[in-house]
Amino acid sequence: MAIIVRIDVELAKRKMSVGEFAEKVGLTPANVAVLKNGRAKAVRFSTLEAMCRVLECQPGDLLEFVDDEESA
Repeated sequence: MAIIVRIDVELAKRKMSVGEFAEKVGLTPANVAVLKNGRAKAVRFSTLEAMCRVLECQPGDLLEFVDDEESA
């Protein structure tokens, strides 16, 4: 099972930098990088809500489930 984080896609659509996004959401740029690179083990709903509010999107625009078993 893999959850793919699509923050970079949404940032590119809005021409928003990681630094600007991090500041608006209330995260450090390093923590945004952890999320973007798929190294995060968990995301608080309050953080997800803030990301969606800043990017004006839905959680499904930021996260995608990919079933490893089906792709193998």
